[in-house]
Amino acid sequence: MSFVVPAFAVVPVTVASQFLAQQPGNGDNGGQGEDFGKSSPVGFLILILFLVAVALLVRSMTKHLKRLPESFDEPAASSEASADEAPTASEADAEPVAKTEKPTAKSD
Repeated sequence: MSFVVPAFAVVPVTVASQFLAQQPGNGDNGGQGEDFGKSSPVGFLILILFLVAVALLVRSMTKHLKRLPESFDEPAASSEASADEAPTASEADAEPVAKTEKPTAKSD
């Protein structure tokens, strides 16, 4: 089964597509003069400045990353030492724990 388009529907579409596909004949190229698509020396200078800025940022970030430690985990020896220094049950009872109040929102 094929779809058949009646002739009265095809003619207006064909005429409209031929009209819309034409280039303007009045000399206006839609803003595309002879210098369209060419870069200026100012644009090239801005591009070079951006590339230099990116290179400096990469260099700075590399220095910062080299200063980071291998791992942020606590060494095993210091975690055992901190467990030994924990207060015992009798010391915990002797020191009262101050309760902190949650801040409440003021309503105006």
